[in-house]
Amino acid sequence: MTAQTTVDTSKLWDMIGDIRFGMLTVQGADGRLYARPMTTQNGEADRGAVIWFFMSRSGQPLADLTASPDVNVAYADPHSDKYVSASGTARLVEDPGKKQELWSAAAQAWFPGGVEDPDLALVAILVAEAEYWDVKANKAVQIFKLAKAALAGEQPTDLAEHRRVRLR
Repeated sequence: MTAQTTVDTSKLWDMIGDIRFGMLTVQGADGRLYARPMTTQNGEADRGAVIWFFMSRSGQPLADLTASPDVNVAYADPHSDKYVSASGTARLVEDPGKKQELWSAAAQAWFPGGVEDPDLALVAILVAEAEYWDVKANKAVQIFKLAKAALAGEQPTDLAEHRRVRLR
């Protein structure tokens, strides 16, 4: 399935908003890739080319992305067959106003000192490109299309809406 390229980000953000938790993949000091679950902090007003995360200043993920800022964030909702992969560059943002804007009760559980907690880091992922797959067909139709393709010796087509979104 070849992805069509678009600059329309609305579908991408609708899918990310539904999923909320992404796996942030960074390169460690040893050169290996490490993926960690993160809560996306974006609100309705933050649907541009930036994904926001809160993380610990003293944690390994921040050290890793500071040393090697090229990252990927993957989102998956197998129940509704929605998948997103976003690649870009991470950077630490020192903006107390933005921290306050993105603050939530869930963040309070991780950072009991609130937005002024000295361990609280705000990280922006500047998304360069993303891909998404949104499967429209129900499971029975998917199985039928897979079986039909297998019998024909072909790859299945039209199982999902697949788009590449260029943001930078």
